[in-house]
Amino acid sequence: MAEPTPRRNEPRLRPAPLLFEPAEAAGDPEHFFDLESIDDPQALLARATELTQAFQAAADRAMEFQAMAAAQLADPRRFDRLTPADIAERAEWTEDYAKKMVEFGRDLMRGDVEGRGHVDPV
Repeated sequence: MAEPTPRRNEPRLRPAPLLFEPAEAAGDPEHFFDLESIDDPQALLARATELTQAFQAAADRAMEFQAMAAAQLADPRRFDRLTPADIAERAEWTEDYAKKMVEFGRDLMRGDVEGRGHVDPV
Protein backbone atom coordinates (compact mmCIF):
# COMPACT_ATOMS: atom_id res chain seq x y z
CA MET A 1 0.00 0.00 0.00
CA ALA A 2 1.24 3.50 -0.72
CA GLU A 3 2.54 5.72 2.02
CA PRO A 4 0.03 8.33 3.23
CA THR A 5 0.48 11.73 1.70
CA PRO A 6 2.79 13.69 4.01
CA ARG A 7 1.57 16.96 5.40
CA ARG A 8 3.33 20.30 5.58
CA ASN A 9 5.78 19.46 8.38
CA GLU A 10 6.63 15.93 7.29
CA PRO A 11 9.29 15.02 4.74
CA ARG A 12 7.77 13.70 1.53
CA LEU A 13 8.73 10.11 0.69
CA ARG A 14 9.49 9.57 -2.97
CA PRO A 15 7.76 6.67 -4.70
CA ALA A 16 9.55 4.58 -7.29
CA PRO A 17 10.21 6.54 -10.47
CA LEU A 18 7.71 6.03 -13.24
CA LEU A 19 10.20 5.50 -16.03
CA PHE A 20 9.47 7.02 -19.42
CA GLU A 21 7.56 4.79 -21.81
CA PRO A 22 8.68 5.37 -25.43
CA ALA A 23 5.81 5.79 -27.88
CA GLU A 24 6.52 2.53 -29.70
CA ALA A 25 6.61 0.60 -26.41
CA ALA A 26 3.44 2.24 -25.12
CA GLY A 27 1.64 1.09 -28.27
CA ASP A 28 2.57 -2.54 -27.55
CA PRO A 29 -0.08 -4.00 -25.19
CA GLU A 30 2.44 -6.57 -23.91
CA HIS A 31 4.88 -3.83 -22.82
CA PHE A 32 4.42 -2.14 -19.47
CA PHE A 33 7.34 -0.34 -17.84
CA ASP A 34 9.63 -3.12 -19.07
CA LEU A 35 8.11 -5.59 -16.58
CA GLU A 36 7.80 -8.28 -19.23
CA SER A 37 11.59 -8.38 -19.57
CA ILE A 38 12.20 -9.22 -15.89
CA ASP A 39 12.75 -12.97 -15.58
CA ASP A 40 13.45 -13.21 -11.85
CA PRO A 41 10.10 -13.46 -10.00
CA GLN A 42 11.53 -11.75 -6.91
CA ALA A 43 12.75 -8.80 -8.97
CA LEU A 44 9.45 -8.72 -10.88
CA LEU A 45 7.47 -8.66 -7.64
CA ALA A 46 9.69 -5.90 -6.24
CA ARG A 47 9.44 -3.67 -9.35
CA ALA A 48 5.70 -4.30 -9.80
CA THR A 49 5.17 -3.43 -6.13
CA GLU A 50 7.19 -0.21 -6.56
CA LEU A 51 5.04 0.74 -9.54
CA THR A 52 1.84 -0.07 -7.66
CA GLN A 53 2.91 2.15 -4.77
CA ALA A 54 4.00 4.95 -7.11
CA PHE A 55 0.70 4.91 -9.01
CA GLN A 56 -1.31 4.79 -5.77
CA ALA A 57 0.67 7.70 -4.30
CA ALA A 58 0.13 9.69 -7.50
CA ALA A 59 -3.60 8.88 -7.50
CA ASP A 60 -3.94 9.86 -3.83
CA ARG A 61 -2.18 13.16 -4.40
CA ALA A 62 -4.18 13.92 -7.54
CA MET A 63 -7.42 13.21 -5.64
CA GLU A 64 -6.41 15.73 -2.97
CA PHE A 65 -5.86 18.35 -5.68
CA GLN A 66 -9.25 17.48 -7.19
CA ALA A 67 -10.85 18.01 -3.79
CA MET A 68 -9.13 21.36 -3.26
CA ALA A 69 -10.12 22.50 -6.77
CA ALA A 70 -13.73 21.44 -6.13
CA ALA A 71 -13.74 23.37 -2.85
CA GLN A 72 -12.37 26.45 -4.57
CA LEU A 73 -14.92 26.21 -7.38
CA ALA A 74 -17.77 25.87 -4.86
CA ASP A 75 -16.55 28.75 -2.65
CA PRO A 76 -19.59 30.95 -1.97
CA ARG A 77 -17.35 34.04 -2.08
CA ARG A 78 -16.73 33.48 -5.80
CA PHE A 79 -19.09 35.31 -8.11
CA ASP A 80 -18.72 32.43 -10.58
CA ARG A 81 -19.01 29.62 -8.04
CA LEU A 82 -20.27 26.25 -9.19
CA THR A 83 -22.92 24.08 -7.62
CA PRO A 84 -22.08 20.52 -6.60
CA ALA A 85 -24.11 19.39 -9.63
CA ASP A 86 -21.96 21.53 -11.94
CA ILE A 87 -18.76 20.20 -10.37
CA ALA A 88 -20.05 16.63 -10.60
CA GLU A 89 -20.79 17.05 -14.30
CA ARG A 90 -17.33 18.47 -15.05
CA ALA A 91 -15.49 15.83 -13.03
CA GLU A 92 -17.78 12.95 -14.08
CA TRP A 93 -18.79 12.31 -10.46
CA THR A 94 -22.16 11.88 -8.81
CA GLU A 95 -23.52 14.95 -7.09
CA ASP A 96 -23.19 13.30 -3.66
CA TYR A 97 -19.53 12.51 -4.33
CA ALA A 98 -18.95 16.10 -5.48
CA LYS A 99 -20.39 17.38 -2.19
CA LYS A 100 -18.07 15.08 -0.24
CA MET A 101 -15.09 16.17 -2.33
CA VAL A 102 -15.93 19.84 -1.73
CA GLU A 103 -15.98 19.21 2.04
CA PHE A 104 -12.79 17.13 1.86
CA GLY A 105 -11.11 19.93 -0.11
CA ARG A 106 -12.19 22.50 2.46
CA ASP A 107 -10.76 20.30 5.22
CA LEU A 108 -7.49 19.97 3.32
CA MET A 109 -7.23 23.72 2.77
CA ARG A 110 -7.94 24.40 6.46
CA GLY A 111 -5.43 21.75 7.45
CA ASP A 112 -8.08 19.77 9.33
CA VAL A 113 -6.81 16.42 8.05
CA GLU A 114 -3.28 16.86 9.41
CA GLY A 115 -1.79 13.73 10.88
CA ARG A 116 -4.64 11.46 9.82
CA GLY A 117 -2.76 9.95 6.86
CA HIS A 118 -4.63 9.26 3.67
CA VAL A 119 -8.27 10.22 4.05
CA ASP A 120 -10.78 9.08 1.45
CA PRO A 121 -13.66 11.54 1.06
CA VAL A 122 -16.18 8.70 1.04
